[in-house]
Amino acid sequence: MKHAVATAFAAAILAAPAFAGDCTGFVQGVRPIAQYNHTAGTGFLAVRTGPGGSFPQIGELYAGDEVSVWDRNGNWYYVRCMAGRCTAPLWGDPTPTGWVYGGYLRIGGVCP
Repeated sequence: MKHAVATAFAAAILAAPAFAGDCTGFVQGVRPIAQYNHTAGTGFLAVRTGPGGSFPQIGELYAGDEVSVWDRNGNWYYVRCMAGRCTAPLWGDPTPTGWVYGGYLRIGGVCP
């Protein structure tokens, strides 16, 4: 009986949907801020209004910034800056929220 209850509990946890913000990550793989050049697109990860490179840029994240992940669309993640240089960016609003390309994130937790 104990095994059946434990199995049912584990199945319920695994089947539970990810809740917004249960997943966190860090920006990685972008050039260091010492190589920042907004025009050339180096030294930051662009935060966009939608899940794709053709959407307008509304903010920036930098190497090592911590983000909460709220949604996913293919390889794109909807994130919010939690800590790091993104709280006082070189361009755009502080603590940006929007879509970023997931290839530059190291994420963990219960993710969407």
